[in-house]
Amino acid sequence: MLNNKRSNGVLFHPTSLPGNYGIGDFGHEAYLFVDKLKESGVGLWQTLPLGPTGYGNSPYASRSSFAGNELLISIDLLKEDGYLNDDDLLDMPAFSKAKVEYYKVELWKKPLLIKAAKRFIKMNTESEEFEKFQKENKYWLDDYCLFISIYEEYNDSRWYSVWDEKLRIRDEKTLDKKRISNKEKIDCYRVLQYFFFKQWHRLKKYANDRDIKIVGDIPIFASGDSVDIWCHSDLVKTDAQGKFKAVSGCPPDGFTPLGQLWGNPVYDWKRNEETGYEWWIDRIEHQLKMCDILRIDHFRGFESYWEIPFGAKDATNGVWTKGPGIKLFNAVSKKLGKVPLIAEDLGYMTDEVIKLRKDLNLPGMKIGVFGFDFNEDGSINSDNIDFAYNYDEQCFAYPGTHDNTPIQQWFSELTTAQKNSVCDCLATDYNNVHWAMIRDIYYSRANYAVVQIQDILGLSKEGRMNHPSTCNDVNWSWRLNQPIDEEMKRLSRLIKYSKR
Repeated sequence: MLNNKRSNGVLFHPTSLPGNYGIGDFGHEAYLFVDKLKESGVGLWQTLPLGPTGYGNSPYASRSSFAGNELLISIDLLKEDGYLNDDDLLDMPAFSKAKVEYYKVELWKKPLLIKAAKRFIKMNTESEEFEKFQKENKYWLDDYCLFISIYEEYNDSRWYSVWDEKLRIRDEKTLDKKRISNKEKIDCYRVLQYFFFKQWHRLKKYANDRDIKIVGDIPIFASGDSVDIWCHSDLVKTDAQGKFKAVSGCPPDGFTPLGQLWGNPVYDWKRNEETGYEWWIDRIEHQLKMCDILRIDHFRGFESYWEIPFGAKDATNGVWTKGPGIKLFNAVSKKLGKVPLIAEDLGYMTDEVIKLRKDLNLPGMKIGVFGFDFNEDGSINSDNIDFAYNYDEQCFAYPGTHDNTPIQQWFSELTTAQKNSVCDCLATDYNNVHWAMIRDIYYSRANYAVVQIQDILGLSKEGRMNHPSTCNDVNWSWRLNQPIDEEMKRLSRLIKYSKR
């Protein structure tokens, strides 16, 4: 649970871990990373969503709100368990150490994982544990594995626009035939999900045993290209033919004159309420088995969200539409009790959104770079509520997150007058702004201070994790490929001095 004591954390997604197989995973490098956190006195490890990604590789557009990303399964741990051997790796290509080449990784790793799954089934050495896993997760596992097996047949084409109509509408006789014809693939994907959760829970326990809590992340919207919407299309707004009526996004602003078109179908909150918010309760309960604290992305959407007609080319013609408000969270609390949530309340906030967060007694978020609101002469407006001096205790504070450019790159893009104001404010020089801002955040009144590894290292634009509203092979691909020992020692001293 949230203890509301001065705490500190590091934001670092597992795909960014170093290693030999093209993408970070739950293997030995993850355990070494936990050891570094422990040695440094770090108490929180924050990740991005861990679900299987679709087109664009975004963790926030997962193909399932419950399943795990199979690419995070450790090859080395499968070797140790006897499901792979060195000969299986002879055809491994040369992978980049600096970025995840998703297409290349998937092309090589997925067949290897399937090979391990088949050996698992043949060896039958963990049958009792595997049966228990299947039983406990049947409510999502069966549909996910069937869904992915059909997706492969259609070469990853979207279910709602390309699949045969009887598959789209989930005709039971047609699905039963697929369950039979695709049985081998379905069985393998069950095993891969077992591998994922077995490895993740072991890693989480290792962290928890060292007094490190995991901060997870849950997007507010489910991807239209997901098993969730395929199975629960009644929970989103559709027309008489079952097609999406509207999608989500953000309105135009000074940074994005056409707004942001996310494309996720929007919820029919009346229908969700009629079900007692069952899917939401299951979703949050499941995620809280994977983490200790859960960040809810785009929290303001629970009060009201930007709804755009389906098929629109941009977000300019959207309208603000009311969300479920406190009713959803009351239903969650009634079933699960008090849950440890963080409200991602960034962007355009109204009094109603602020009231909802306060009524729920949830910590919000503050971003250090947003605190530097410059006047025309380049001086800083210190009355800005995001200015670190103005933080209250009830928040998670970050110099920047995965959606921001790293601090040193942000700084390089300022005018000379603005740069001088920042250095004067933070009592630093041009080369150490990242550490000065980290220090500013850590000495603030915020109960929780979290910094991404890229800012600890002082990286520039090469360290950016995501460029919002874009889809390319750069997003979500950054990997750690340099030592962090000295920087973590420096962070450790700051943790001590700031009493976190």
